[in-house]
Amino acid sequence: MRVTPRRNLRVFGMLAATLLLLAGASGAFAQPVPGRESPEAVCKQCHADQVESYAATKHGTKADGRTPANNGGCLVCHGANALEHAKQGGGRGVGGIVDPASKTMASSEKNGICLSCHEGGQRMHWSQSLHASRDTACTSCHKLHEKDKVRDKATQAQVCFTCHKEQRAQINRPYRHAIEEGKVVCSDCHNAHGSVGPKNMKRDSIVETCYQCHLDKRGPFVRSHQPATEDCSICHNPHGTTYPNLLKVRVPFLCQSCHEMASHRRSPGLLDQSGRSANFEARGCLNCHTQIHGSNYPNESTGRGYRR
Repeated sequence: MRVTPRRNLRVFGMLAATLLLLAGASGAFAQPVPGRESPEAVCKQCHADQVESYAATKHGTKADGRTPANNGGCLVCHGANALEHAKQGGGRGVGGIVDPASKTMASSEKNGICLSCHEGGQRMHWSQSLHASRDTACTSCHKLHEKDKVRDKATQAQVCFTCHKEQRAQINRPYRHAIEEGKVVCSDCHNAHGSVGPKNMKRDSIVETCYQCHLDKRGPFVRSHQPATEDCSICHNPHGTTYPNLLKVRVPFLCQSCHEMASHRRSPGLLDQSGRSANFEARGCLNCHTQIHGSNYPNESTGRGYRR
């Protein structure tokens, strides 16, 4: 069949009309159903600042199907009665609304709201953690309607220091980890939500946690130093000290807390510069024992490695 120019115009006109209808229909579908506004739209009438700040957080991310934004919005944390609260005109406690930031609400109830989504993973051991046993609420550390300082390396330590005053003082000592600079943060070593290790360590032990950064101390060595394989905090205070290398006590007094120095007093086999038997008591142990964390020197007489 021969297609005339007039027929072409008619076909193009029908296509254009169809596209216009589809565009109009999609616009109609995008409109909210009358009387069924989203929880955010209802809450925003009174709580505009909170809704806008919530939308800028991870909870308000529409692209993630796990977030409250895709599973009920404000109702997820504030309870199913939040809309009834709005219908009755609002007010503190009106309509049975839940306020996780309330000081009168039990910590277990607050945490139950958070754990309804945030269970497992890093929070697997929360119920047995020290924070849980001391009735700490998630909202004591985390902020939901504003920037969460815990998730920012530059501000995380300040949140922890609101309770851990001793550690706040220690990081201001001359020798410390770079906590104030944000290079090392509390969560690099500790899991505040609980762990199987001591002191909420991220790994199963203190040494394994330290080895995350200090791999050169891991070994294995031919001759190992027991404290280095048992617990780094026997000799070091990781939060800060007044002695080099984060040592708890100045050498040689730190060494003498475990090692009897009788064998180093006026040893006839060792002579000083004047030809007398050398006295090594109160001297620097690290002058000879340079590889204090462990040594691969098989001969103890070399004096170059760690020697018991």
